[in-house]
Amino acid sequence: MAENAFDLVVVGGGPGGYVAAIRAAQLGLKTALVEREHLGGICLNWGCIPTKALLRNSEINHLLHNLDAFGFTAKEISFDLAKVVKRSRAVAAQLSGGVKHLLRKNKVAVFDGAGKLAGRNTVAVAGKDGKEAARLSAPHIILATGARARSLPGLEPDGKLVWTYKEAMVPPAMPKSLLVIGSGAIGIEFASFYSNMGAAVTVVEVMDRVLPVEDEEISAFARKAFEKQGMKIITSATVKALKKGADNVTATVEQGGKTQEITVDRVILAVGIVGNVEGIGLEGTKVRVEKTHVITDGYGRTDEPGVYAIGDLTGPPWLAHKASHEGVVCVEKIAGVKGVHPLDTGNIPGCTYCHPQVASVGLTEKAAKAKGHEVRVGRFPFIGNGKAIALGEPEGLVKTVFDARTGELLGAHMIGAEVTEMIQGYTLARTLEATEAELMHTVFPHPTISETMHEAVLAAYGRAIHI
Repeated sequence: MAENAFDLVVVGGGPGGYVAAIRAAQLGLKTALVEREHLGGICLNWGCIPTKALLRNSEINHLLHNLDAFGFTAKEISFDLAKVVKRSRAVAAQLSGGVKHLLRKNKVAVFDGAGKLAGRNTVAVAGKDGKEAARLSAPHIILATGARARSLPGLEPDGKLVWTYKEAMVPPAMPKSLLVIGSGAIGIEFASFYSNMGAAVTVVEVMDRVLPVEDEEISAFARKAFEKQGMKIITSATVKALKKGADNVTATVEQGGKTQEITVDRVILAVGIVGNVEGIGLEGTKVRVEKTHVITDGYGRTDEPGVYAIGDLTGPPWLAHKASHEGVVCVEKIAGVKGVHPLDTGNIPGCTYCHPQVASVGLTEKAAKAKGHEVRVGRFPFIGNGKAIALGEPEGLVKTVFDARTGELLGAHMIGAEVTEMIQGYTLARTLEATEAELMHTVFPHPTISETMHEAVLAAYGRAIHI
């Protein structure tokens, strides 16, 4: 058993943990990282990255089946599912290897195993056999153990007929029909992938609309687009039971006091996450846990001196880029960097990589009004944008919400091609506290889809040019 002393130990090598470790090393802290499975965590290995590889394949499949609009003809279009999955896994493996290289480059000591608090300023590392393989000491310990898929009583995944995101990413065969329970980002991305790959997809959502965290207009636009593509959407509904057959599942769905049975090949459960708070040594510490997530202040500090937590283990939004930024803020505070500010979650963009894409930052129109703001709202449709029409992507909408008194950009909400790439413009505007005046006087390149962002600002003040 090795004895190791460090300035900082990070438990968990996901987008929060590995970024925190690298930033700590850059600041001169002797740093160790403990990871029990794959460097890069769920995001890189089983989440953000490989799902985008799959979604890219589904976009290509969608285009191949709509070639006539572009003047092309192709016959007998087909795909090899094994190769589709293999490409996705290869992308994940390549990036995981890249993280390993970055940690080595920054001289971060990596320990393979499961880490847990083992007394003050101490982390015990257990190997695959469960036996303690190393004991690390440090005055600062960051917990970045992430989260896992939430399960519901009676709807538990079995890995064969009822899937979590993991099984959904490596299907042995393409299901002809699929039920997705939950219409948040994860559920809708899988619904979009399988629908574009030819499966008959039904989505059941307990709330009254799909993508319920998004602005209501964007949710309504998305639903119409999904239904136009052939998806069946059932909102304000719950799945009461799943009856498994030999190679199918019959779901009992309740909506408005009435029930119906839906039989599908496979079910994907996408109803949120729970924090990985078990088995990390929180017992006997002052660390507070509420609803499976660790409570921290704006700098990642828990109530236990010297113990910090970041990423999906803590509060919402549960996003990789939020975890990475939290890691940097936490480490810079530990290192005494001047001018470190707590993370403003209102400036964290959210992206859903379905077709069409959805992206947003800041307050929805409803939330802004609820906070007492008098608002000015601008809207601009993709059909008024030359680049969107040229790309064959005329379905989309950009919506801006401003404070009518100050001109502050309160929120921005987008649906359409490449909006996940464009939302950063509005995110930067909010970070810089730009008003409508600066945004109006910003020159946007032509022809680009980003011009819709300019027009949506102009529209809020009655100055839109192309509608």
